[in-house]
Amino acid sequence: MAREFQRSRRIEERIQRLLSDVIRTQVRDPRVEGVVITHVRVSRDLGVAWVYYASYEGNGHLSPDLQAGLDRASGFLRSHLARELNTRTVPEIRFRYDDLGEKSRELDRLIDTAVGASKSDPHPGQNPEGTEGPSAKAEKT
Repeated sequence: MAREFQRSRRIEERIQRLLSDVIRTQVRDPRVEGVVITHVRVSRDLGVAWVYYASYEGNGHLSPDLQAGLDRASGFLRSHLARELNTRTVPEIRFRYDDLGEKSRELDRLIDTAVGASKSDPHPGQNPEGTEGPSAKAEKT
């Protein structure tokens, strides 16, 4: 089992490197400019490779043109993998948008907002009149 897992990881990393290079140097479709392959996952039988991508533009929205460009190039990319991979089968490539970067930026924004709110309230648990609020009273008991 462990050996199979290591092999899958090696193949995923190799696919990521190969696709990143080919997209950057050989794919001429302007819709896929600025795409970054963030990671790859392969099925257990190596029949499918889920290729996760993000865009340099990073405007927070999935571009349908970008997805269409990648889908259109998938046959070319798969044929390139067939020449470069030393595997019995070449996985079908399925592109998926990776929104992890957007989620982390949103989380950072929420944390910054919370920190900013706590800095603007010098005495948490007190009402503006200076008397203790219900939460401060509960903490003392």
